[in-house]
Amino acid sequence: MINMPGEYSPTTRHALREAILNPRFYTTDFRAIDRLNVANMRDEFEWIRNEFERDYNKGHFVRNEEFLANFDDMPARDLYIEFLERSCTAEFSGCLLYAEMVKHLHDPTLRAIFRCMSRDEGRHAGFLNKTMADLGVEMNLQVLHTRKKYTYFQPKFIFYSVYLSEKIGYARYITIYRHLQQYPQGMIHPIFKWFEKWCNDEYRHGEFFSLLMRSQPDLLRGGNQRWIRFFLLAVYATMYLNDARRAGFYEALGLNWRDYDQRVIRLTNHIATQVFPITLPVDDPRFFRHLDACVHYDAQLRALEGRSDAIASMQRMRLRAGIAARLLATYRLPVVPTTDANRWKGLDGFPNYPGPGWRKDGSSNERVLSV
Repeated sequence: MINMPGEYSPTTRHALREAILNPRFYTTDFRAIDRLNVANMRDEFEWIRNEFERDYNKGHFVRNEEFLANFDDMPARDLYIEFLERSCTAEFSGCLLYAEMVKHLHDPTLRAIFRCMSRDEGRHAGFLNKTMADLGVEMNLQVLHTRKKYTYFQPKFIFYSVYLSEKIGYARYITIYRHLQQYPQGMIHPIFKWFEKWCNDEYRHGEFFSLLMRSQPDLLRGGNQRWIRFFLLAVYATMYLNDARRAGFYEALGLNWRDYDQRVIRLTNHIATQVFPITLPVDDPRFFRHLDACVHYDAQLRALEGRSDAIASMQRMRLRAGIAARLLATYRLPVVPTTDANRWKGLDGFPNYPGPGWRKDGSSNERVLSV
């Protein structure tokens, strides 16, 4: 479809919509972040800055002739386009947030790291948007930049939520990649072949936010643990409801959405023990029982779309109250304390901070980051 001057493509209009389960753009108190003191972990921040500046994926996001095929009859095409749209919006959101950090922060190490992360997210968004252009549904990222509403979060909320979004992004991408390596008949589009190295960027971004939170111990203590529980549940429940709505997309890949989401949540919850002193009890049978009930209520809510009569309004109130009650019950489940026995030890083959002697070692050998 050709858009007239001044009109937005359907995907751009859809991405501009504000809804509770849609990707958002964020802003924060940049001055407060600029006042953070990271001197106690300066060497670790310098090490991860060095890792970012290696730019492992510099030549990775290059499309090949496989992208030029005709995908008009691909399975679940509309749901795949929605997957690209949501992913592109989320990546572009990160690109803008990190770029704003570069503008406002004075610490040279933090500025360099945020510049590299903005580079990565912009590269991801551009790669996704070019893939959408192949399908005739390219988004106008400049319009999103200037027209989409920005949501204000306190700095600590940015740290919690972005850390989890980066880590769950890793878990989602690597789980899809591994599945399609085993069952290539589900490869409905070549973009999934890029997911293995792509998810390394997501994981490394999360590693930086882990350092940032550890450099500010108060963020992980006392009443802040209630916020950690909240953001863990918010991220997991949002993904669970979103993916239930798009079960057909995962079916086209050969995945059962529920099994996929539960594997992703378990992996993310395990990874989160690297920094969070508590995580959610995902092995408690009540945990996913509550989330499944939310999915059931959400399906009933969607069945009421388009109705404005009094009965439908009453039913919506009842169903929303049911979702809220289930989420509250999930939140109140006993948390799992992080111990040395259950703490995440890191990815095999992924570089970890080697200690203060890393500068002297100076190894420049190209690392094979196969996760």
